[in-house]
Amino acid sequence: MKKLLTLSFFVILLLAGCGSSKKQLEKGNYDASIELAVKKLLKNPGDSKQADVLTRAYTVANDKDNERIRLLKTEGRPDSWDEIYQIYTRLSNRQSLVRTVTPLNTNGKKLDFPYVDYVTDLVNAKKSAAEFYYNDAMELMKNNSKESFRQAYSELVRAKQYAGTYEGIDGKISEARFLGTSRVLVSIKNNTQLNFPPEFIRDLLPANIALFNSEWVEYYSIISDKNSTVDYLINVNLKNVAVGPDQTSQRDSLIKREVEDGFSYVLDKKGNVVKDSLGNDLKTKKYKTLQCALVESYQSKSCRIDGDVEVVKISTGASMNREPLGAQSVFEHVSSRAIGDLKALNENQLARTKSTPVPFPDDMEMIMRCSENLKKGIRGALQNNRKFVF
Repeated sequence: MKKLLTLSFFVILLLAGCGSSKKQLEKGNYDASIELAVKKLLKNPGDSKQADVLTRAYTVANDKDNERIRLLKTEGRPDSWDEIYQIYTRLSNRQSLVRTVTPLNTNGKKLDFPYVDYVTDLVNAKKSAAEFYYNDAMELMKNNSKESFRQAYSELVRAKQYAGTYEGIDGKISEARFLGTSRVLVSIKNNTQLNFPPEFIRDLLPANIALFNSEWVEYYSIISDKNSTVDYLINVNLKNVAVGPDQTSQRDSLIKREVEDGFSYVLDKKGNVVKDSLGNDLKTKKYKTLQCALVESYQSKSCRIDGDVEVVKISTGASMNREPLGAQSVFEHVSSRAIGDLKALNENQLARTKSTPVPFPDDMEMIMRCSENLKKGIRGALQNNRKFVF
């Protein structure tokens, strides 16, 4: 109700900036009409038209609010006190706004409205609303359900905002918060035939796992508080690890390159050197072919880890969701050696000849490399499964 009335207040302010006070009055937007009329009267206190609009809008708005209060009090429902308090607040704020321009003297007539002291009504309504929320929260706590605890928490906070005098209310708020929170334990289950190093398992889970928390859901990799109960399990099941063999393949290529190799004279049919128009000897360039065999070795090795991520609800033992999980790491290295004339190679080919074969990573190193991609997959799975824990 409070949120609804707060929203209505902002709507009123928005409407107040649209159209004239008279138009807002005709539309039944009384507080918007009052807001506009007061603004006009602050600039021109003698504006009789605005004074008339203000009188009509103020009277009708107050009548409607007072009628609503009488109805709610007659019904006698305890949950009505919050609305009653909000209406009294609206009446008080409206009166304060109008008193910024009253009394008015327009056309020789004095315009004023009788002052109403709302303090007692506000205090009584506030106390009654607080009492309702506190008592209702205590009843909700007896239901022993997450949703009830969460609603009780909200109502206890509201009760404290209104009264704040209930003995032990802070403890009740903490209790409702604790009992209304769902806790998710995320753990790695090694179902493979390998014994992973402890740091491998530990590092798979995000260090900042609390970033997945929402208002009423908390994620843990370890539950250290013995009083905390786990509501959901997210099991990261590692089922299969496959490390491929060391593989080396070779590719040979013959590189040829034509380079300049001196010159020869141009001879005529009689074997004499031919001259150009300036009397110089004519020459032609000579070329030779350089050859180099480039032997390239390709080293490769791969590792793949497969499994799944399962969400289990503790209270029922039911599997809420299961999705596959997989990650792969690949080792690749290229080295080259040259046989022949290195001058036949271009810069890139020559640079590759400076790379030599390297030792293959062992199986455990390949598995550790795979963990980085596996961690990304686990983070993605936790994000995808947040909708199943609440």
